[in-house]
Amino acid sequence: MTFNILIVDDSPVMRSIVRRMLESVHAHGFNCQEAENGQAALDFARSARVDLILTDINMPVMDGEELLRNLETDESLQAIPVIVVSTDKTEGRVQQMMKIGARGYVRKPFMPETLRNEIQRVLGVMR
Repeated sequence: MTFNILIVDDSPVMRSIVRRMLESVHAHGFNCQEAENGQAALDFARSARVDLILTDINMPVMDGEELLRNLETDESLQAIPVIVVSTDKTEGRVQQMMKIGARGYVRKPFMPETLRNEIQRVLGVMR
């Protein structure tokens, strides 16, 4: 089975790093797409199948918190699991993101295996 993963980050470099990291740990079965902010992610998710969203928090146009709130209020999108991938390490911020719907949280910088393991945990798959 192939999982469609949407990588949401305003940095093209970070999106590329995440994509390459998943490829480096042989995360076969993951088809990665990219969006530069929360609004672009919502637009994409409304037009294509998305099985998982990896999102940064701090982005222009629509940040990760707004993205989570929008996903939670849209019946057609609320089942998509979200993992936050951020440099924000404060426990309050982590708890806030989990409270509004994130299913996982990976702190930057991270090892490729850490991201892969969190994705597998959230999706309920083992590779």
